[in-house]
Amino acid sequence: MALSADGGTLYVSQSSGILVLDTVTQQRTGFTITAYDASCPRDVAFAGGREWHTETPYYSECENHTTWLYGVSGNQATNTGWNGAGRLRLTSGPEVPDRIVMAQTRSPGEADPFLTTLDASGDTLVRGPERRFADADGRGALDVRDTAQSPDGRRIAVADAAYGTRLLDAADLSDAPAGYQPLPEGAVASAVAFSGDGTYIARGSAATGSTVDLLVQPADPAAGAAPLEFAFEGALDGDRIAPRGLGWSKDGSRLFAVTTNTHGNEYWLHVIQPPAAQYDSRFTGALSTTPGRPVVGEPVGIRGRLELDGPAPAEPVRVSAVRHDANGDRRLAPVEVDADGSFTVLDVPSLVGDATYTVSFTGDITHRPAEDTTLAVTVDKAPTTIALTAPAEATKSAGLTITGTLTGQGRPLPAGITLSVVRTDRKGAGTLTSAAVAADGTFTINDLPGATGQVTYAVSYAGDDLHTGSTASGTVRVRR
Repeated sequence: MALSADGGTLYVSQSSGILVLDTVTQQRTGFTITAYDASCPRDVAFAGGREWHTETPYYSECENHTTWLYGVSGNQATNTGWNGAGRLRLTSGPEVPDRIVMAQTRSPGEADPFLTTLDASGDTLVRGPERRFADADGRGALDVRDTAQSPDGRRIAVADAAYGTRLLDAADLSDAPAGYQPLPEGAVASAVAFSGDGTYIARGSAATGSTVDLLVQPADPAAGAAPLEFAFEGALDGDRIAPRGLGWSKDGSRLFAVTTNTHGNEYWLHVIQPPAAQYDSRFTGALSTTPGRPVVGEPVGIRGRLELDGPAPAEPVRVSAVRHDANGDRRLAPVEVDADGSFTVLDVPSLVGDATYTVSFTGDITHRPAEDTTLAVTVDKAPTTIALTAPAEATKSAGLTITGTLTGQGRPLPAGITLSVVRTDRKGAGTLTSAAVAADGTFTINDLPGATGQVTYAVSYAGDDLHTGSTASGTVRVRR
Protein backbone atom coordinates (compact mmCIF):
# COMPACT_ATOMS: atom_id res chain seq x y z
CA MET A 1 0.00 0.00 0.00
CA ALA A 2 0.98 3.65 -0.45
CA LEU A 3 -0.67 6.90 0.63
CA SER A 4 -0.76 10.08 -1.45
CA ALA A 5 1.02 13.16 -0.12
CA ASP A 6 -2.24 14.78 1.00
CA GLY A 7 -3.46 11.58 2.64
CA GLY A 8 -6.59 11.55 0.52
CA THR A 9 -5.82 8.58 -1.73
CA LEU A 10 -4.70 5.07 -0.85
CA TYR A 11 -3.13 2.75 -3.44
CA VAL A 12 -3.50 -0.96 -2.68
CA SER A 13 -1.83 -3.69 -4.72
CA GLN A 14 -3.87 -6.78 -5.46
CA SER A 15 -3.19 -9.68 -7.81
CA SER A 16 -4.62 -8.15 -11.00
CA GLY A 17 -3.73 -4.49 -10.51
CA ILE A 18 -3.70 -1.61 -8.06
CA LEU A 19 -6.86 -0.29 -6.46
CA VAL A 20 -7.26 3.46 -5.96
CA LEU A 21 -9.34 4.29 -2.86
CA ASP A 22 -10.66 7.54 -1.34
CA THR A 23 -9.56 7.56 2.32
CA VAL A 24 -12.55 9.68 3.42
CA THR A 25 -15.38 7.78 1.73
CA GLN A 26 -13.43 4.49 1.67
CA GLN A 27 -14.78 3.99 -1.83
CA ARG A 28 -12.88 2.83 -4.90
CA THR A 29 -12.16 5.69 -7.30
CA GLY A 30 -9.87 4.03 -9.85
CA PHE A 31 -7.84 1.02 -10.90
CA THR A 32 -4.32 0.82 -12.32
CA ILE A 33 -3.76 -1.81 -14.99
CA THR A 34 -0.42 -3.44 -14.24
CA ALA A 35 1.95 -5.21 -16.59
CA TYR A 36 1.65 -8.58 -14.85
CA ASP A 37 -0.56 -10.37 -12.40
CA ALA A 38 1.12 -10.15 -8.99
CA SER A 39 2.07 -13.73 -8.33
CA CYS A 40 5.18 -12.12 -6.83
CA PRO A 41 4.53 -9.33 -4.28
CA ARG A 42 4.65 -5.71 -5.44
CA ASP A 43 6.00 -2.71 -3.58
CA VAL A 44 3.98 0.51 -3.97
CA ALA A 45 5.08 4.12 -3.44
CA PHE A 46 3.71 7.64 -4.06
CA ALA A 47 6.17 10.39 -5.01
CA GLY A 48 6.29 13.31 -7.40
CA GLY A 49 2.49 13.42 -7.48
CA ARG A 50 1.96 9.90 -8.81
CA GLU A 51 2.07 6.24 -7.93
CA TRP A 52 4.99 3.87 -8.54
CA HIS A 53 5.24 0.12 -8.09
CA THR A 54 7.46 -2.87 -8.75
CA GLU A 55 6.73 -5.89 -10.96
CA THR A 56 8.37 -9.32 -11.08
CA PRO A 57 7.14 -11.04 -14.28
CA TYR A 58 7.35 -14.57 -12.92
CA TYR A 59 5.09 -16.93 -11.06
CA SER A 60 7.53 -18.58 -8.64
CA GLU A 61 10.92 -18.09 -7.00
CA CYS A 62 10.30 -14.36 -6.80
CA GLU A 63 13.62 -13.73 -5.03
CA ASN A 64 15.60 -15.30 -7.88
CA HIS A 65 14.36 -13.16 -10.78
CA THR A 66 14.64 -9.57 -11.96
CA THR A 67 12.21 -6.98 -10.56
CA TRP A 68 11.27 -3.87 -12.58
CA LEU A 69 10.09 -0.43 -11.46
CA TYR A 70 6.95 0.99 -13.10
CA GLY A 71 5.33 4.41 -13.02
CA VAL A 72 1.70 5.20 -13.80
CA SER A 73 0.36 7.38 -16.61
CA GLY A 74 -3.40 7.69 -16.39
CA ASN A 75 -4.42 4.20 -15.41
CA GLN A 76 -1.65 2.40 -17.29
CA ALA A 77 1.65 1.18 -15.85
CA THR A 78 4.80 2.25 -17.73
CA ASN A 79 8.20 0.60 -17.36
CA THR A 80 10.81 3.09 -16.12
CA GLY A 81 13.75 0.89 -17.15
CA TRP A 82 15.03 0.63 -13.56
CA ASN A 83 15.46 -2.96 -12.38
CA GLY A 84 17.43 -5.24 -10.09
CA ALA A 85 17.84 -8.88 -9.17
CA GLY A 86 15.48 -10.14 -6.48
CA ARG A 87 12.89 -7.89 -4.87
CA LEU A 88 13.05 -4.08 -4.81
CA ARG A 89 11.71 -2.34 -1.71
CA LEU A 90 10.21 1.14 -2.19
CA THR A 91 9.78 3.77 0.52
CA SER A 92 8.14 7.17 0.09
CA GLY A 93 6.26 9.62 2.26
CA PRO A 94 4.59 13.03 2.33
CA GLU A 95 7.47 14.53 4.36
CA VAL A 96 9.81 14.10 1.35
CA PRO A 97 7.24 14.16 -1.46
CA ASP A 98 9.56 13.82 -4.45
CA ARG A 99 11.96 11.09 -3.29
CA ILE A 100 11.77 7.32 -3.46
CA VAL A 101 14.19 5.17 -1.49
CA MET A 102 14.77 1.91 -3.34
CA ALA A 103 16.52 -1.00 -1.63
CA GLN A 104 17.44 -4.31 -3.17
CA THR A 105 16.85 -7.38 -1.02
CA ARG A 106 19.52 -10.00 -0.51
CA SER A 107 18.91 -13.03 -2.73
CA PRO A 108 20.77 -15.97 -4.29
CA GLY A 109 21.32 -13.76 -7.32
CA GLU A 110 22.63 -10.73 -5.40
CA ALA A 111 25.05 -11.16 -2.53
CA ASP A 112 25.80 -7.42 -2.16
CA PRO A 113 22.47 -5.55 -2.54
CA PHE A 114 22.30 -1.83 -3.27
CA LEU A 115 20.45 1.09 -1.71
CA THR A 116 19.65 4.15 -3.82
CA THR A 117 17.34 7.16 -4.00
CA LEU A 118 15.28 8.32 -6.98
CA ASP A 119 14.14 11.88 -7.66
CA ALA A 120 10.54 11.78 -8.91
CA SER A 121 9.97 15.53 -9.23
CA GLY A 122 10.29 15.56 -13.06
CA ASP A 123 8.78 13.62 -15.93
CA THR A 124 11.39 10.87 -15.60
CA LEU A 125 13.11 9.42 -12.58
CA VAL A 126 16.62 10.65 -11.80
CA ARG A 127 18.80 8.35 -9.76
CA GLY A 128 20.60 9.81 -6.78
CA PRO A 129 23.47 8.26 -4.81
CA GLU A 130 23.83 4.49 -4.65
CA ARG A 131 25.62 2.44 -2.04
CA ARG A 132 26.55 -1.19 -1.49
CA PHE A 133 27.74 -2.18 1.97
CA ALA A 134 29.93 -5.30 1.65
CA ASP A 135 33.67 -4.94 2.18
CA ALA A 136 36.38 -6.39 -0.05
CA ASP A 137 35.93 -9.79 1.59
CA GLY A 138 32.17 -9.75 1.09
CA ARG A 139 31.33 -9.06 4.74
CA GLY A 140 28.74 -6.54 5.87
CA ALA A 141 26.34 -6.78 2.92
CA LEU A 142 22.94 -5.16 3.33
CA ASP A 143 20.03 -7.36 4.42
CA VAL A 144 17.22 -4.80 4.27
CA ARG A 145 13.95 -5.20 6.12
CA ASP A 146 12.69 -1.62 6.06
CA THR A 147 13.73 1.96 5.31
CA ALA A 148 12.45 5.34 6.52
CA GLN A 149 13.14 8.98 5.64
CA SER A 150 13.38 11.69 8.28
CA PRO A 151 10.78 14.46 7.78
CA ASP A 152 13.47 17.04 7.00
CA GLY A 153 14.86 14.76 4.29
CA ARG A 154 18.39 14.79 5.70
CA ARG A 155 18.54 11.23 7.03
CA ILE A 156 17.56 7.75 5.91
CA ALA A 157 17.21 4.99 8.49
CA VAL A 158 17.58 1.36 7.44
CA ALA A 159 16.46 -1.71 9.36
CA ASP A 160 19.28 -4.05 8.35
CA ALA A 161 18.93 -7.62 9.65
CA ALA A 162 22.69 -8.11 9.32
CA TYR A 163 23.66 -4.89 11.13
CA GLY A 164 20.85 -3.32 13.16
CA THR A 165 19.61 0.21 12.56
CA ARG A 166 21.73 2.14 10.07
CA LEU A 167 21.46 5.93 9.98
CA LEU A 168 22.61 7.44 6.69
CA ASP A 169 23.12 10.91 5.26
CA ALA A 170 20.53 11.19 2.48
CA ALA A 171 22.81 13.41 0.37
CA ASP A 172 25.34 10.65 -0.35
CA LEU A 173 24.17 7.63 1.72
CA SER A 174 27.28 7.81 3.90
CA ASP A 175 27.00 6.90 7.57
CA ALA A 176 25.62 9.75 9.68
CA PRO A 177 28.13 11.30 12.13
CA ALA A 178 26.38 9.61 15.06
CA GLY A 179 24.36 6.42 15.00
CA TYR A 180 21.93 4.71 17.33
CA GLN A 181 22.92 2.33 20.10
CA PRO A 182 22.86 -1.35 19.12
CA LEU A 183 19.65 -3.30 19.37
CA PRO A 184 19.43 -5.67 22.35
CA GLU A 185 21.51 -8.81 22.02
CA GLY A 186 19.64 -11.43 20.01
CA ALA A 187 17.32 -8.90 18.33
CA VAL A 188 17.28 -8.73 14.50
CA ALA A 189 16.17 -5.44 12.92
CA SER A 190 12.80 -5.69 11.15
CA ALA A 191 11.23 -2.22 10.93
CA VAL A 192 11.95 1.49 11.35
CA ALA A 193 9.83 4.67 11.25
CA PHE A 194 10.27 8.40 12.03
CA SER A 195 7.44 10.34 13.67
CA GLY A 196 5.85 13.00 11.46
CA ASP A 197 7.53 15.88 13.30
CA GLY A 198 10.92 14.16 13.32
CA THR A 199 11.07 14.07 17.12
CA TYR A 200 11.13 10.30 17.56
CA ILE A 201 12.21 7.15 15.81
CA ALA A 202 10.71 3.71 16.36
CA ARG A 203 13.01 0.73 15.83
CA GLY A 204 11.46 -2.71 15.62
CA SER A 205 13.10 -6.11 15.71
CA ALA A 206 12.48 -9.82 15.80
CA ALA A 207 13.49 -11.18 19.20
CA THR A 208 12.56 -14.12 21.38
CA GLY A 209 11.25 -14.28 24.93
CA SER A 210 11.54 -11.15 27.03
CA THR A 211 14.16 -9.52 24.80
CA VAL A 212 13.04 -6.03 23.74
CA ASP A 213 11.29 -5.97 20.33
CA LEU A 214 10.62 -2.24 20.03
CA LEU A 215 12.55 0.89 21.01
CA VAL A 216 10.98 4.36 20.84
CA GLN A 217 13.51 7.15 21.34
CA PRO A 218 14.56 10.61 20.15
CA ALA A 219 15.40 10.65 16.45
CA ASP A 220 18.58 12.60 17.17
CA PRO A 221 21.15 10.06 18.43
CA ALA A 222 22.91 12.82 20.37
CA ALA A 223 19.85 13.36 22.57
CA GLY A 224 20.93 10.36 24.64
CA ALA A 225 17.57 9.84 26.37
CA ALA A 226 16.73 6.34 27.52
CA PRO A 227 14.44 4.67 24.97
CA LEU A 228 10.94 3.48 25.72
CA GLU A 229 11.18 -0.32 25.49
CA PHE A 230 8.57 -2.94 24.59
CA ALA A 231 8.87 -6.71 24.61
CA PHE A 232 6.07 -8.66 22.93
CA GLU A 233 5.55 -12.28 23.90
CA GLY A 234 2.66 -14.63 24.21
CA ALA A 235 -0.54 -15.52 22.41
CA LEU A 236 -2.14 -12.09 22.87
CA ASP A 237 0.77 -9.89 21.79
CA GLY A 238 2.69 -11.62 19.03
CA ASP A 239 6.37 -12.44 19.34
CA ARG A 240 8.11 -9.77 17.29
CA ILE A 241 7.69 -6.64 15.15
CA ALA A 242 6.69 -7.68 11.65
CA PRO A 243 8.93 -6.59 8.76
CA ARG A 244 7.93 -3.02 7.82
CA GLY A 245 5.46 -3.18 10.68
CA LEU A 246 5.79 0.37 12.09
CA GLY A 247 3.98 3.59 11.20
CA TRP A 248 3.08 6.88 12.89
CA SER A 249 -0.06 8.98 12.83
CA LYS A 250 0.46 12.21 10.91
CA ASP A 251 0.63 14.32 14.08
CA GLY A 252 2.99 11.91 15.79
CA SER A 253 0.61 11.29 18.68
CA ARG A 254 0.35 7.55 18.06
CA LEU A 255 2.64 4.79 16.86
CA PHE A 256 1.09 1.79 15.13
CA ALA A 257 3.07 -1.42 15.56
CA VAL A 258 2.20 -4.70 13.83
CA THR A 259 3.54 -7.80 15.55
CA THR A 260 3.58 -11.33 14.25
CA ASN A 261 4.23 -14.79 15.62
CA THR A 262 7.31 -16.91 15.02
CA HIS A 263 5.77 -18.50 11.93
CA GLY A 264 4.59 -15.19 10.43
CA ASN A 265 1.03 -16.37 9.89
CA GLU A 266 -0.77 -14.34 12.58
CA TYR A 267 -0.71 -10.57 13.19
CA TRP A 268 -1.62 -8.12 15.96
CA LEU A 269 -1.96 -4.32 15.84
CA HIS A 270 -0.71 -2.29 18.82
CA VAL A 271 -1.37 1.45 19.22
CA ILE A 272 1.32 3.13 21.32
CA GLN A 273 1.65 6.67 22.60
CA PRO A 274 5.14 8.15 22.14
CA PRO A 275 7.15 9.51 25.07
CA ALA A 276 5.92 12.74 26.61
CA ALA A 277 7.64 16.09 26.16
CA GLN A 278 11.10 16.12 27.68
CA TYR A 279 12.51 18.53 30.23
CA ASP A 280 16.01 19.44 31.37
CA SER A 281 17.83 17.93 34.32
CA ARG A 282 21.01 18.89 36.15
CA PHE A 283 23.18 18.01 39.15
CA THR A 284 23.26 20.87 41.67
CA GLY A 285 25.97 21.56 44.23
CA ALA A 286 29.09 19.47 44.71
CA LEU A 287 29.29 15.79 45.46
CA SER A 288 30.43 14.77 48.92
CA THR A 289 31.35 11.55 50.72
CA THR A 290 30.22 10.01 53.98
CA PRO A 291 32.52 9.54 55.82
CA GLY A 292 34.51 12.54 54.73
CA ARG A 293 37.68 10.49 54.13
CA PRO A 294 36.96 7.15 52.42
CA VAL A 295 38.73 4.11 53.84
CA VAL A 296 39.72 1.10 51.79
CA GLY A 297 37.42 -1.85 52.37
CA GLU A 298 34.83 0.24 54.22
CA PRO A 299 31.46 1.44 52.79
CA VAL A 300 31.40 5.02 51.54
CA GLY A 301 28.43 7.01 50.34
CA ILE A 302 28.76 9.48 47.44
CA ARG A 303 26.06 12.05 48.07
CA GLY A 304 24.59 14.58 45.68
CA ARG A 305 21.43 16.18 44.37
CA LEU A 306 19.66 15.93 41.00
CA GLU A 307 17.28 18.68 39.91
CA LEU A 308 14.51 17.86 37.41
CA ASP A 309 12.45 20.39 35.47
CA GLY A 310 8.82 19.80 34.56
CA PRO A 311 6.30 17.67 36.43
CA ALA A 312 7.39 15.14 39.00
CA PRO A 313 8.25 11.81 37.36
CA ALA A 314 5.68 9.04 37.70
CA GLU A 315 8.40 6.50 38.45
CA PRO A 316 11.53 7.03 40.58
CA VAL A 317 14.54 8.08 38.51
CA ARG A 318 17.96 6.51 38.98
CA VAL A 319 21.52 7.77 38.83
CA SER A 320 24.56 5.63 38.17
CA ALA A 321 28.22 6.08 39.04
CA VAL A 322 31.63 4.86 37.96
CA ARG A 323 34.69 4.72 40.19
CA HIS A 324 38.03 5.24 38.44
CA ASP A 325 41.27 4.34 40.22
CA ALA A 326 44.60 2.72 39.43
CA ASN A 327 42.82 -0.56 38.66
CA GLY A 328 40.61 1.05 35.99
CA ASP A 329 36.86 1.68 35.97
CA ARG A 330 34.25 -0.04 38.09
CA ARG A 331 30.54 0.61 37.51
CA LEU A 332 28.53 0.91 40.72
CA ALA A 333 24.94 -0.17 41.24
CA PRO A 334 22.38 2.48 40.20
CA VAL A 335 20.36 4.07 43.01
CA GLU A 336 16.98 5.78 43.13
CA VAL A 337 16.76 9.54 43.63
CA ASP A 338 14.64 10.68 46.58
CA ALA A 339 11.65 12.98 46.09
CA ASP A 340 13.76 16.00 47.12
CA GLY A 341 16.42 15.14 44.52
CA SER A 342 19.00 13.78 46.95
CA PHE A 343 20.77 10.49 46.39
CA THR A 344 23.56 8.40 47.88
CA VAL A 345 25.58 5.99 45.75
CA LEU A 346 27.28 3.30 47.81
CA ASP A 347 30.75 1.88 47.21
CA VAL A 348 33.46 -0.10 48.98
CA PRO A 349 36.85 1.13 47.70
CA SER A 350 39.29 -1.70 47.11
CA LEU A 351 42.48 0.29 46.53
CA VAL A 352 44.40 2.86 48.54
CA GLY A 353 45.17 6.12 46.78
CA ASP A 354 43.48 8.58 44.45
CA ALA A 355 40.07 7.80 42.96
CA THR A 356 37.47 9.71 40.98
CA TYR A 357 33.72 9.14 41.09
CA THR A 358 31.63 10.15 38.06
CA VAL A 359 27.87 10.26 38.59
CA SER A 360 25.50 10.19 35.59
CA PHE A 361 21.81 10.60 34.86
CA THR A 362 21.07 9.32 31.36
CA GLY A 363 17.54 10.68 31.26
CA ASP A 364 14.16 8.99 31.18
CA ILE A 365 10.94 9.26 29.23
CA THR A 366 10.32 12.86 30.36
CA HIS A 367 13.82 14.17 31.10
CA ARG A 368 16.94 14.79 29.07
CA PRO A 369 20.28 13.55 30.41
CA ALA A 370 22.20 15.69 32.90
CA GLU A 371 25.82 16.66 32.45
CA ASP A 372 27.99 14.27 34.48
CA THR A 373 29.36 15.41 37.81
CA THR A 374 32.64 14.18 39.32
CA LEU A 375 34.38 14.04 42.68
CA ALA A 376 38.08 13.32 43.30
CA VAL A 377 38.89 11.61 46.61
CA THR A 378 41.84 10.06 48.39
CA VAL A 379 41.19 6.60 49.81
CA ASP A 380 43.05 6.03 53.05
CA LYS A 381 44.31 2.83 54.62
CA ALA A 382 41.94 1.28 57.13
CA PRO A 383 42.88 2.01 60.76
CA THR A 384 43.89 -0.64 63.26
CA THR A 385 43.71 -0.61 67.05
CA ILE A 386 45.62 -2.49 69.77
CA ALA A 387 43.97 -2.98 73.13
CA LEU A 388 46.18 -4.14 76.06
CA THR A 389 45.31 -5.65 79.41
CA ALA A 390 48.29 -5.49 81.78
CA PRO A 391 48.44 -6.09 85.56
CA ALA A 392 48.91 -3.06 87.76
CA GLU A 393 51.69 -4.79 89.71
CA ALA A 394 53.96 -7.79 89.34
CA THR A 395 57.04 -9.30 90.96
CA LYS A 396 60.38 -9.63 89.31
CA SER A 397 60.69 -13.24 90.26
CA ALA A 398 57.21 -14.41 89.21
CA GLY A 399 57.07 -12.48 85.96
CA LEU A 400 53.95 -11.09 84.31
CA THR A 401 51.48 -11.73 81.51
CA ILE A 402 49.97 -9.09 79.24
CA THR A 403 47.07 -9.92 76.90
CA GLY A 404 45.68 -7.91 74.06
CA THR A 405 43.66 -7.75 70.88
CA LEU A 406 44.54 -6.35 67.46
CA THR A 407 41.50 -5.20 65.43
CA GLY A 408 41.26 -3.54 62.06
CA GLN A 409 38.58 -1.94 59.89
CA GLY A 410 37.98 -2.71 56.22
CA ARG A 411 39.32 -5.93 54.79
CA PRO A 412 40.25 -8.73 57.25
CA LEU A 413 43.75 -8.52 58.63
CA PRO A 414 46.19 -10.98 57.05
CA ALA A 415 47.14 -14.21 58.81
CA GLY A 416 50.52 -14.62 60.52
CA ILE A 417 50.83 -11.14 61.98
CA THR A 418 53.48 -10.54 64.64
CA LEU A 419 53.71 -7.50 66.89
CA SER A 420 56.88 -5.86 68.07
CA VAL A 421 57.26 -5.49 71.85
CA VAL A 422 59.59 -2.97 73.46
CA ARG A 423 60.17 -2.95 77.24
CA THR A 424 61.39 0.24 78.87
CA ASP A 425 62.57 0.36 82.52
CA ARG A 426 65.09 2.34 84.57
CA LYS A 427 67.92 0.49 82.83
CA GLY A 428 66.77 1.54 79.35
CA ALA A 429 64.76 0.11 76.44
CA GLY A 430 65.00 -3.32 74.89
CA THR A 431 63.11 -5.31 72.24
CA LEU A 432 61.45 -8.51 73.37
CA THR A 433 60.37 -11.50 71.37
CA SER A 434 57.60 -10.64 68.90
CA ALA A 435 54.06 -11.48 69.89
CA ALA A 436 52.12 -13.72 67.48
CA VAL A 437 48.53 -12.69 66.73
CA ALA A 438 45.94 -15.48 66.62
CA ALA A 439 43.20 -15.74 63.98
CA ASP A 440 40.75 -13.97 66.29
CA GLY A 441 43.18 -11.06 66.82
CA THR A 442 44.26 -11.96 70.34
CA PHE A 443 47.84 -12.21 71.55
CA THR A 444 49.77 -12.87 74.80
CA ILE A 445 53.07 -11.46 76.09
CA ASN A 446 54.94 -13.25 78.88
CA ASP A 447 57.97 -11.56 80.47
CA LEU A 448 60.37 -11.71 83.38
CA PRO A 449 61.19 -8.05 84.12
CA GLY A 450 64.86 -7.18 84.43
CA ALA A 451 64.45 -4.31 86.86
CA THR A 452 62.08 -3.12 89.56
CA GLY A 453 60.01 0.04 89.44
CA GLN A 454 57.85 1.37 86.62
CA VAL A 455 58.14 -0.85 83.51
CA THR A 456 56.40 0.16 80.27
CA TYR A 457 55.57 -2.29 77.48
CA ALA A 458 54.97 -0.73 74.01
CA VAL A 459 53.28 -3.05 71.50
CA SER A 460 53.29 -2.06 67.80
CA TYR A 461 51.79 -3.27 64.52
CA ALA A 462 53.65 -2.08 61.40
CA GLY A 463 50.57 -2.16 59.15
CA ASP A 464 50.20 -3.60 55.63
CA ASP A 465 49.09 -2.51 52.17
CA LEU A 466 45.50 -1.95 53.30
CA HIS A 467 45.88 -1.12 57.02
CA THR A 468 47.65 1.54 59.01
CA GLY A 469 50.03 0.69 61.82
CA SER A 470 49.07 1.13 65.47
CA THR A 471 50.72 1.22 68.90
CA ALA A 472 49.55 0.74 72.47
CA SER A 473 51.41 0.69 75.76
CA GLY A 474 50.86 -0.50 79.32
CA THR A 475 52.81 0.25 82.52
CA VAL A 476 53.35 -2.24 85.33
CA ARG A 477 54.89 -1.54 88.79
CA VAL A 478 57.43 -4.30 89.39
CA ARG A 479 58.52 -5.29 92.91
CA ARG A 480 61.13 -7.74 94.07
